[in-house]
Amino acid sequence: MHTPEHIQDADLDLMRRVASNDPAAAAELYDRFASLVFRLAYQSMPTRADAEDAVQEVFIRLWRTADRYDPKRAALVTWVMLISRRHLVDRLRRSKARIKATGLDEKQSEAVGVGESGASALPMEAQERFGKLMERVARLPELQRTVVTRAYLGGQTLRQIGEELNTPIGTVKSALSRALVRLRERSAGEELSA
Repeated sequence: MHTPEHIQDADLDLMRRVASNDPAAAAELYDRFASLVFRLAYQSMPTRADAEDAVQEVFIRLWRTADRYDPKRAALVTWVMLISRRHLVDRLRRSKARIKATGLDEKQSEAVGVGESGASALPMEAQERFGKLMERVARLPELQRTVVTRAYLGGQTLRQIGEELNTPIGTVKSALSRALVRLRERSAGEELSA
């Protein structure tokens, strides 16, 4: 049976193997999360080539920091997303600084998508919203958090999740439904208090 503890142990084992420079483990990590990291990068970066470069840089950072992964602090998918988000924000800031340093005028800056009020404002806002959402997801009960991250971030079907967790599909569906209700309630509460 794949309990949440079993998944945590498997994720920790994977990251320990990545940290010990096991090529099969590095390939497994990449296979598992590359499409997810690419989707994030593609939404944030000005071009597809920039997104592809960012994905490679994120995985280098993941490999270098694999020994710091702690399943007690975050699910692996959450940890990957936080490192990805941090890297993408850093990369956008660096590209903005380089453009300012070259003395391009505002129209040229906006044309490449990183002007002061240009396209980078939207991805940064989206990144902040994503970070707040991930914080709310991290506070969900274990099964709800696992189902939400695997369904929406990992791109798995509810049937796949049920099979991997050895959990009836009805239980998976109700966990997802309860998680979405909780996330909506928390989101509405935060908007009211803002």
